[in-house]
Parts: sequence; structure tokens; C-alpha cells
Amino acid sequence: MAAIKYWLWLSSQTRLSPRARAVLAEYYGGAEEAFHAPAGDFSRVPGLGKLEAQLLEQRDMSRVDAILAACHVQGIEIITMQDADYPARLKNIFAPPVALYVKGSLKGLDEEAAVAVIGTRKASPYGLKMGRNLAWEIAKAGGAVISLVTEGIDEAAAKGALLAGGRCIAVLGTAHRERESALCRDIARSGAVVSEYAPGTPAMKSFFRDRNRIASGLSLGVTVVEAPEGSGALLFAAEALEQGREIFAVPGNADAPNSAGTIELIKQGAKPVTCGWDILEEFAPLYPEKLKGKGPVKAPEQQPPEPEKPAVPESKKSPEQKKEIDKEKGKGYIDLRKQLAGLSTEQLEIVKAISGGSQHIDDIIEATGYTAAKVLSQLTLLEIKGYIRRDAGKRISLNLIRK
Repeated sequence: MAAIKYWLWLSSQTRLSPRARAVLAEYYGGAEEAFHAPAGDFSRVPGLGKLEAQLLEQRDMSRVDAILAACHVQGIEIITMQDADYPARLKNIFAPPVALYVKGSLKGLDEEAAVAVIGTRKASPYGLKMGRNLAWEIAKAGGAVISLVTEGIDEAAAKGALLAGGRCIAVLGTAHRERESALCRDIARSGAVVSEYAPGTPAMKSFFRDRNRIASGLSLGVTVVEAPEGSGALLFAAEALEQGREIFAVPGNADAPNSAGTIELIKQGAKPVTCGWDILEEFAPLYPEKLKGKGPVKAPEQQPPEPEKPAVPESKKSPEQKKEIDKEKGKGYIDLRKQLAGLSTEQLEIVKAISGGSQHIDDIIEATGYTAAKVLSQLTLLEIKGYIRRDAGKRISLNLIRK
């Protein structure tokens, strides 16, 4: 019996948790070794419960041949955690799937800047546009997009990546269907559609939560476009954070229900983003040959507007006024003062901490003595107003005119 059949036996044990299946493979060094373990040995495996051990003792291989046949008919590749094509990024998570059922190809994914773009199913027109545009810009700049291909933001992101001619990886919360959607077929042609469930596995509610760990595990970072309070996208972000992934969020209207979750993420330290390069710049040093400059052209940054002054006829200007206007240094001081007019005390302290040049966020927090949440929220306001810009490596620079 080929070794692949033992991996199919283990991966089809869906009454075991994903963690239990991974523990079993690690404990015995492989699925075949686990299958041939001595009778009664499963009860001694750390992390396996009594009922799970009893289930494994049955060593039921009845579905294996049917799974193999279905994979052949549907064009599904089976990748086990011992295969070279199994993504190393995914193998290092807490509960890696013991096998992946793949339409398309996962080859080389570890060498790509892959970013998950997610959000609510009940997206606003703004959210759909941002999801599609961010994914399009990520793909155009050389990154890959990870999507859950559910209705709303996730589907829009997958379509944006395809429109850019880029690579998209879709992660399912069910087994593959015999007749996939048109979107999944398109994704498989240039990327991959992935499931950890063998063909024919009945869907369970828990599967949709379990798939989040795979999607974030394949990614370097996760971008939340829109998420109301209690949204599944926020659970996804929390799991990604536990895996050590970078978290990004798209700012929205403060009074919009769909922005409640993303605003809270920003308060907690997620980087606010408005374009694909805002995301990819964090990974550019890791993939200098893959990521293409600053990606799509963006609108030029705008300086804070200065209040207009009524013109004073030259004949009515006093010698002192003429002298002051002629002094270039004085003019620079007036510009800076007026640019900072209207800022709060906290914002002025943050600007002061950045005034020496590009500063890391941690250094700004230390210099001001404010909490991280307060500094991050004020930086967001300063960025929206145009006073600062975010550089690579979580550094901040001023956008002020210095004459």
C-alpha cells in the first residue's frame, strides 16, 4: 500500500482536531508510522484525548480508495507535510494540516510576499472597491494575494488579483466540489485553490474557523478592509497575530458600523493602509527582486493648507514689514508655525519627537511617554491630515514644508 494512503487515512479523521492530527504525525514521524503503532499506544500520545485515541484504534481505511479516485477525477494534487512542495511557512504554525488538497500549484509560495485580504461579507461599496484595489495593487507590485473567496471583501480581493494578472491562493472551508465556481477555476489556472479536507467530507461549522489558520499561515500579513464588531474577520486577525503575522487595516468613517473593527485594530497597533504598497513596503527588504518599486502610481501627498492672507499694497507696507518678508529664515519659521496651528498638545509632542528625521514608532512612544495606543491613534489622525508619512520598517517622517 502506497504511503500516500496513510496520509489520507490521517487527514480524513475529521473527528480529531487539526492539532491532534498534527501532533500524531509529529509524534510518530509520519502517518504510516502512526497507523502501525502498537495497539493501545495512542492513549499515551501527549495531546490526544481518550475518545480520540479510541477512534484511531479503529484504523479505518474504508474511505481511502474513494478519496484517491475523487482526487484523480477532479484533478486534485495531494501534498503531505513531508512533501517538498508543502509550504514551509505553513508547516511552522501551531496546527499545520497534515495534508493539503490542491487544485493549481503552491510551488514557490514561500518565495513570494503573500498577503491575505479579508473583510465582512456584508461589505459597503467602499469596502468592495478597496478590497479589489488593494489586491490589484499588491499583485501588480509583485505580491501574491490570499483569499477566503467568500462573498464580499474576500471575493472582491480575489477578483482584483486576477484582473492584475497576479497570483491568488484561495483557501476553502469545505472540501473541493466536483464542479467548482467559475472564480475558483480561474484562480486555479494561475494560483491555487486549497482545502485540508478530502473530497466527499461533509461540511462542519468548525471548518470555517479552522481554515483561517491556513490562510494566515500561508501569508506574511493580513489586511482587514471592513469588519463590524464581532466580525469573523477580527477572529481571523487575532489568529494571525498569534502566528506572528503583520496586521494591516483600512481606515473608514468613524461612525460607519463596518469600520468599527478596523478602527479598533488600528488603535491596537495595526498599520493603517490605503494602497497596496503601504502593505508591501513592510516586506520589500525580504523580496528585493520580487517587489517592483512603489507599485502603482498614487496621488501626490498633499501638504496641510496654509490660510490665505489678504494682500497688502506695496506702498502701504512699513520698512519693518518689508524687511521681515525679505528674510527667508523668518518666512520658514512662519510657515512651520502656521502648518502646526490647530494641533492638539499630544499631536505637537509627537511632531516634536519626529522632527529630528525619520523615527521608529517605538522611539516616538518612548520620547513622548504616551501609551502605544494613544500614539498610534494620533499618528493616524496626523497621517489623514497630511502632517506625516509612513516609511518602510515602521518609521515615521514629517510632511512639513521647511523653507
